[in-house]
Amino acid sequence: MKEAEIIRGVMALLTRTLEETTEQIRLNRSAKYNLEKDLKDKFVALTIDDICFSLNNNTPNIRYSENVVRIEPNSVSLEDWLDFSNTNVEKADKQRNNSLTLKALVDRVLSQTASDLRKQCDVVNTAFKNGLKETKDARDKLAVHLAKVMEEIASQEKNITFLEKAILDQEGPAKVAHTRLEARTCRPNVELCRDSAQDRLIKEVHGITHSIARLKETLAQAQVELKGLNRRQLALQEEIQVKENTIYIDEVLCVHMRESIPPRDGGDLGQWAGGLRPDAVC
Repeated sequence: MKEAEIIRGVMALLTRTLEETTEQIRLNRSAKYNLEKDLKDKFVALTIDDICFSLNNNTPNIRYSENVVRIEPNSVSLEDWLDFSNTNVEKADKQRNNSLTLKALVDRVLSQTASDLRKQCDVVNTAFKNGLKETKDARDKLAVHLAKVMEEIASQEKNITFLEKAILDQEGPAKVAHTRLEARTCRPNVELCRDSAQDRLIKEVHGITHSIARLKETLAQAQVELKGLNRRQLALQEEIQVKENTIYIDEVLCVHMRESIPPRDGGDLGQWAGGLRPDAVC
C-alpha cells in the first residue's frame, strides 16, 4: 500500500507539472506569434521606407497623388507604436522568464521524482531479495525435512517387509504344532494322556499364536505410520512446489521485468543556462 501511495503521489505531481508546462507552452506560442507578426510588419514597413529613401527626382514612375497628406484612420501615434512594440517584447520576455522558472522547477521535479522512484525501487528490490532469501530458506528446510521423511518411509517399508516375513515364517512351526496335536488325538485308550509332550505342544501353539498376534499388531501400526509418512511426503512436496512457484514468479518474472525497465536516476536531465535551447519546441 505504501508503494502504491508513493506512485500515486508522484503521478499526481507529474500531472500537475505537465498541465502547468502545457499552459506555459501555449503562452510561449502566443508570444512567439505576436513577435513574429510584429517583426513581419516591421520588415514590410522597413522595405517600404527603404524604397522611399531611394526615390529622387530622376526616379522613373514618380507621380502626383491625390490627398497624400491625409491621416489614415487606422494609423497610430509614435508613442502607441513604441508602446505596442515594447509591450510585445515585454510579454515575450515575461513568458521567456516564466519558461526559465518553470523549466528549473520541472528539472527539480523530474530529478526529485527520479530520485524518489530510484529509492523506492531500491526498497522494493531489497524486499524482493529478502523475500526470495526467506522463501529459498524455507524451501531448503522443507527439502531437508522431506529427505528425512523419505528415509523414514524407506525404513518403515523395510520394517513392514521384515514383519510380513516374520509372520510368514511362523506359519510353518504353527502348522507343525497343530498337526502334531491333531495327530496325538488319535492315540488309543489310555495312551491319550496329557503328558509333558502334550503340554509342550499346547504351550508352543499358544506361544506361536501370541507371537503372530504381536507381529500383526506391530505390522498394523507400522502400516498406519507408513500411511502418515506418505501423507506427510505429499504435503511436503506440495509445499516445496508452492515455494518453487513463488521463487519463479518473484525471481524470474518480477525481477526480470523490473530489470528490463530501469528507472532514471535523475542525473541526465541537463541544465538550461538561459536563452533558446536548440532542442526547445514551442
